[in-house]
Amino acid sequence: MAKSSSQTYRRRTRSYRNWLELPDDVTASILSRLGAIEILTRAQKVCMPWRKICKDRLMWRTIDMRNDGFLRDYDFDLDKMCRHGVDRSSGGLVDINVEHFGTDELLKYITNSSSGIRRLRLVCCYGITDEGLIEVASKLPLLEHLEISFSFASAQSLEVIGRSCPLLKSLKLNKYGYRYPYHECDDDALAIASTMHDLHHLQLCGNKLTKDGLQKILDCCPNLESLDLRKCFNINFGVVSKRRCSKRIKSLRLPDDSTDDYEFDRANRRELYAQTHCDPDYGDFLLFGRSVFGRDW
Repeated sequence: MAKSSSQTYRRRTRSYRNWLELPDDVTASILSRLGAIEILTRAQKVCMPWRKICKDRLMWRTIDMRNDGFLRDYDFDLDKMCRHGVDRSSGGLVDINVEHFGTDELLKYITNSSSGIRRLRLVCCYGITDEGLIEVASKLPLLEHLEISFSFASAQSLEVIGRSCPLLKSLKLNKYGYRYPYHECDDDALAIASTMHDLHHLQLCGNKLTKDGLQKILDCCPNLESLDLRKCFNINFGVVSKRRCSKRIKSLRLPDDSTDDYEFDRANRRELYAQTHCDPDYGDFLLFGRSVFGRDW
């Protein structure tokens, strides 16, 4: 009995991996899959070898400040964390994701510290204004991928970004889509069409553009490969126009297509419920977007 227990213990001991024995590059690859918040608040505190790896500037070429929006209720200074990550990158930052926080001052700090940013993602950054976007646009000459979801960006700032970022290949401009009150606006579409001619991928979920605005984009952006128009309820595709558009666009998502794979669908419902106390599953919950925030987000 004792012998059997001893063998079992040895087998279990052999099956345990000492993570500190991993090569530094392997450990760095594993830790890089964490978000910046997890690295700063947890991973770097595990042991000195991990802390050394977490302070390496190469770990901070990508800064992912992803969170569910509820960290604001806890003692987390996300702005300070983000600036700390930018400092650690030592000017080598190429990819940054900011969610549920952010100000014009933070955006200015990021772009002043890093001239080689190729991907910028802003999600629910209500503290970043149109003026803030316009001010930093000229500091993003290498930008290739831009996402502004549920954060304010006017046609004016889109035009400035388009002129300042000639390498831009992908744009995601997502808003709170709603059917009522009925509202048409092609300002975003015209700004995109006039300045972003080399776009390959465009996502405009919840936009208020019309068929005319869409046609302008198609005319002026000949390299489009994917186009996501889900919840763009002002566009009515006929059989002929749908067929014509499908022939040119490899990946086309129509206004009434399913949003099951749309990452913000349930998140939007939760956020609107938190701010309005309306049932998030009641009909077209996104109709509250304009009345809640006072502008077309």
